[in-house]
Amino acid sequence: MKSHLPLLDPLRFAAALGVAIFHQMFWSWAWASIGVPGFERTVAADVLYPTAAPFTWFGWVGVEIFFVISGFVIANSASQSSPGAFLLGRALRLYPAVWICATATFLVLLLFGSGPASEFILPYVHAMLMVPKGVTGQWLDEVYWTLAAETAFYGLVFCAMLTKRITLRHLAFGLTIYSAVFNAVALLVLSSMTPSDLPYLIILMFRVPCAAFLLTHGCFFALGIWLFISANRQLTALELAAIAVACLSGAAEIYSFASFFLTSIPAIADQSALVPIMVWAAAVLLIARAANRSRRSAGTTSPETPAYLRTLGLITYPLYLTHNVIGSAIIRTLVEAGLDATAALWIALSMLVLVCWFICAKVEPAVRSALVQTLSHFGRLPQRQPAFRRPALARGLRLPLPVSVKANVVASWPR
Repeated sequence: MKSHLPLLDPLRFAAALGVAIFHQMFWSWAWASIGVPGFERTVAADVLYPTAAPFTWFGWVGVEIFFVISGFVIANSASQSSPGAFLLGRALRLYPAVWICATATFLVLLLFGSGPASEFILPYVHAMLMVPKGVTGQWLDEVYWTLAAETAFYGLVFCAMLTKRITLRHLAFGLTIYSAVFNAVALLVLSSMTPSDLPYLIILMFRVPCAAFLLTHGCFFALGIWLFISANRQLTALELAAIAVACLSGAAEIYSFASFFLTSIPAIADQSALVPIMVWAAAVLLIARAANRSRRSAGTTSPETPAYLRTLGLITYPLYLTHNVIGSAIIRTLVEAGLDATAALWIALSMLVLVCWFICAKVEPAVRSALVQTLSHFGRLPQRQPAFRRPALARGLRLPLPVSVKANVVASWPR
């Protein structure tokens, strides 16, 4: 059976681009209505894009799309790996890009930032180690908060693999219920209070500062797992009900945050909280349709994903990590050179795409290779499980041997 979804690559790239446009054309000036953002404020140009607000304010929903795709891709990886191989693969996928991009961000902050250099050091160390900063302190770049949620999910999957009893189905059920209960309570609380009320602020805290608890975003990872399972076999009535709950939970999370935005930022007070929900739902439906087609075409040979689509998938990760602080610095430089703000934005994004292509094509593989060689000196590296020893996490997929599941968003080890 194959779960070959080339759609994931361009979808990831589109989601990253949406988040980048949100940060640069909306959040770069709209944050003043809510509070002080991260270090990007120290390098950003003083430019406004109020007329673009109706088309850019909901770009943050790209993160929720990322999480659904991550659920799918990680389920794919875990269903074929031993626990050690899975953990090593995730580390080799995440750390090289983080080290490169965090170092570049740190240097940009030192060169262009208006704050003292000492305030960047601890966030830089946290970023390099991928350690969540906790409730207090600042991220080196605000976009790094999503890595806390991602690594928490990876850790959860790893622990499930170690038990040899928990399957993908169990994990998806657990995350669905866990997150749905919280999001239902959150929606109830937020609908009856204002952003200045303490319970309202506590609920919001679990979205970014406490993202590693997966309370608000666990439903998105669960939905990704369900979609992966659906790509390999037909779902039962109970599993379809779980998908419905995960979707409703995800819609509740998006609606809650969108409502907070609309209430707190006067420039978009006339917009609808349903818009980001529809964008997210459209992405989920695309993945679901592709998963369904993959299951129905079992046994047939599908063509390889075009190289340019795979490249888009590889570019996404460094683009996400660099677009905010580094992108702001590029826009500021171009604006100060006399360029129109809108032109500066698109030139900056184009430059970042090219730089990120170089990072993913040339720099990351070199760092990853050096890391593998270093680790190999300390012992034998774990290997992927052969098909006849599929991990317990994959039980219930009812897949014929061998497993041939592809999600071409990464290369070699870090899959």
